Amino acid sequence: MTFVVTEQCIRCKFTDCVDVCPVDCFHEGPNFLVIDPEVCIDCALCVPECPVDAIFEESELPEEFVDFIEINAELATRWPEISSTKDPLADADEWADKPDKRQFLVLDAEQV
Repeated sequence: MTFVVTEQCIRCKFTDCVDVCPVDCFHEGPNFLVIDPEVCIDCALCVPECPVDAIFEESELPEEFVDFIEINAELATRWPEISSTKDPLADADEWADKPDKRQFLVLDAEQV
């Protein structure tokens, strides 16, 4: 199994999880992070570091986030690896607790 970043990360992009990852499995998009399932070693170190509780073990994903398994796998092949902490998005705190953010996912820099 792998770990999966879900919609709570959208428009926040806190990177606390990145710093603890021993294998650099995170990839960074314009307003979201994903985990590369081919690189993740299932260590779970990232889960408690996420301030918005966006990371789940694949087998424990809530039903409404199951499609994020494929989203993470696909975007990890397109987005660059991130291996160190960066500042979150400027309005991350405003978006941290908002539900239903899927429509705000930006897939490439041209959409910003």
